[in-house]
Amino acid sequence: MCGIIGYCGPRPATPILMEGLKRLEYRGYDSAGLAVLTGDGGLAVEKRPGKIVELEAALNGRVPNGACGIAHTRWATHGVPNLVNAHPHLSAAGDIAVVHNGIIESAVRQRPLLCEMGCRFRSETDTEVLVHLIDLAFRECELLEDAVASALAKIEGTYGIAVVSTRDPGKIVVARNGSPVLLGIGRNDEYFVASDAAAVVGHTQKVVRLRDGDSAVLGPDGYRTFDVARRAVTRGAQIVSWNTEAIGKGGYEHYMYKEIREQPSSLRDVMRGRLLEEEGTSRLGGIKMADRELEAVDRIVITACGTSWHAGLIGGRMIEETARIPVTVEYASEFRYRNPVLGPGTLVMGISQSGETADTLAALREARRRGCTIMGIVNAVGSTIAAETDFGVYLHAGPEIGVASTKAFSSQVVALALFTLHLARRRNMAILEGRQLVRALRKLPEQVEEVLKVDDRVRELARMYKDAPNFLYLGRGYQFPVALEGALKLKEVSYIHAEGYPAAEMKHGPIALIDRNMPVVVLAPRDGVYAKTLSNIEEVRARQGRVIAIVNDLGPEVTGRVDDVIVVPSTIPALMPVVTTVPLQLLAYHIAVMRGCDVDQPRNLAKSVTVE
Repeated sequence: MCGIIGYCGPRPATPILMEGLKRLEYRGYDSAGLAVLTGDGGLAVEKRPGKIVELEAALNGRVPNGACGIAHTRWATHGVPNLVNAHPHLSAAGDIAVVHNGIIESAVRQRPLLCEMGCRFRSETDTEVLVHLIDLAFRECELLEDAVASALAKIEGTYGIAVVSTRDPGKIVVARNGSPVLLGIGRNDEYFVASDAAAVVGHTQKVVRLRDGDSAVLGPDGYRTFDVARRAVTRGAQIVSWNTEAIGKGGYEHYMYKEIREQPSSLRDVMRGRLLEEEGTSRLGGIKMADRELEAVDRIVITACGTSWHAGLIGGRMIEETARIPVTVEYASEFRYRNPVLGPGTLVMGISQSGETADTLAALREARRRGCTIMGIVNAVGSTIAAETDFGVYLHAGPEIGVASTKAFSSQVVALALFTLHLARRRNMAILEGRQLVRALRKLPEQVEEVLKVDDRVRELARMYKDAPNFLYLGRGYQFPVALEGALKLKEVSYIHAEGYPAAEMKHGPIALIDRNMPVVVLAPRDGVYAKTLSNIEEVRARQGRVIAIVNDLGPEVTGRVDDVIVVPSTIPALMPVVTTVPLQLLAYHIAVMRGCDVDQPRNLAKSVTVE
């Protein structure tokens, strides 16, 4: 969840590190710092709590004279965000600097033992345990990489780390276990380390992704990678398909708004080359299972977190209704702790935008241990989930920088529809039904473009409701997960309390909250439960709740019965969530902006949750 950037090469390190930190700020922004090995054999360190502009101000134009350094932007796990807890963390003599993403789970029991050995702790962080262990190990080693390896052997937990030291200058030692780390291979003998490719694409698009247990040493003479047994290995380089333009704001004020408006394009990208209208099916190159094995699947478990879990709820309903396979949708954070019933006939699907979500990855590993086939739906090419699953589907949605996921959600729903189509056509779906779904999918990007035209209307609603202390979102069938997602978006970026509920469940508790001050967003497309949803609207009106309806047909039964309405295009029920979610994304965005909230970097949140 934190951001790591490191550089070793012929150029001054500080400007490169600061640029990388700015591109990683969406991963963590409680504090930031850097450590640079200087030309006179010293270690220049600067760090500050708050956003990266605070660190920039502290440097005040000073550029430590050095061509090798590491930097970090933090999302707090152990210890409040302050100067002392900010990374890098230093050894007692100030000659070793460490930046760390992850959690050292053994830190609580190791800390008092290290104190007994004379180590003095300055911070509340778990990372400082690792610093002391490296410092102690260095007394028996000449090489920094040996000291780091010795220290890592003594800890339990997850980590992505980068280490420099004046005792063995000119190099960066990195290692990963559960937290992503990649190497950037530049030209002119320069090398980078980062937790995310966004930090390095301005300098190189050639990256080497480390696997769990891997370590690496970067220096002026190149880089070397090692596996968990410290044997030299070669990890293949990959080319990142996007550039710095893709991670810019493109003239928009916020990434979130840009990414909402990119959805027609991202939907086209997820479907490009995958729809076969004549055959009424989809072609998914990432699915390498033999047809016989895929047909042998008798149960599917979808596991994910947050927004991806909401997409999974929609996908699960699609699969059950269309392919007639039973589906369970699980929170990844609970799945591996409850001893689920799994077996060889079960396909376990993990959904994650980053492909690095710690809970989802752990759930998939547990499913593999129990003999299941595992599948991934991810956006990040080369991510850990993509590497460890048996097969999967890439979203190709491009980088998503805004912490609140928008275009990834709609792309996930479409990817699940593509998989459902592929599966159902091999089982029970008639070709005409398959063609109908293909045609509906093809029309989606244009329909989302139509939805985006209601932006001004949504902005008006945002102005009317921005001061409401609570919101309720209601939906039925395919629209219930949309209600959950709409409420989550509002909570994430505006800090307004909101709840998503199945509309019929409202009378079993939440109806007690409804009064004239409660805005209630009702998702009411004309579908198989439309009449029931209208009844739920009447129940809200009877208690003086203020109804905002999202509809695809402005019939007389809606006009006059709701306070405000937004009309969206019609599609088949399974794809309607893609259309109805967009106004809710816009509503959350505009309310947050009007309330003065930091839309792209909401408090307490990070884009990629790589710790448990």
